[in-house]
Amino acid sequence: MAQNSSAAPTSVYDFEAVSIEGKTASLSTQRGKVLLIVNTASACGFTPQFGGLEALWKTYAGKGLVVMGFPSNEFGKQDPGSNDEIASFCEMNYGVSFPMMEKVEVNGAQAHPLFKWLTKEAPGLLGTTGIKWNFTKFLVGKDGKVIKRYAPTDKPESITKDIEAALAA
Repeated sequence: MAQNSSAAPTSVYDFEAVSIEGKTASLSTQRGKVLLIVNTASACGFTPQFGGLEALWKTYAGKGLVVMGFPSNEFGKQDPGSNDEIASFCEMNYGVSFPMMEKVEVNGAQAHPLFKWLTKEAPGLLGTTGIKWNFTKFLVGKDGKVIKRYAPTDKPESITKDIEAALAA
């Protein structure tokens, strides 16, 4: 949810999310870091990307990268579990230690405000704003602005150069 509802959000730092443990998290606490925000699912063909996302987190967290996973059950009902079940699955099967948020919607009227903003800032193919599937990724620079949107088929390891460039900026 946007913290200041009277003004249009201008950066990722204008948003809050709720952690998978149920704690409110202001993205403003990540100011000056590079964020990789991903809508995830536990039962998707792309679910093995959790391993690649965790590898990015372990490699670059000390240099200022924050990976944030937002589970969504919107695509093929591929994440029907509770937040606790999702957290257990991610940790047990992929060793996920990067921040996971509570399950959200990423499209439509009920979409989390962060995803409404991300998709407006970085439209997909042919200018579409909707997210087409799980594991769409958004790279956000240290200034809180979206650098690039990546398709679900873009593997985490394939965006290493962009992450390194954002961290060096």
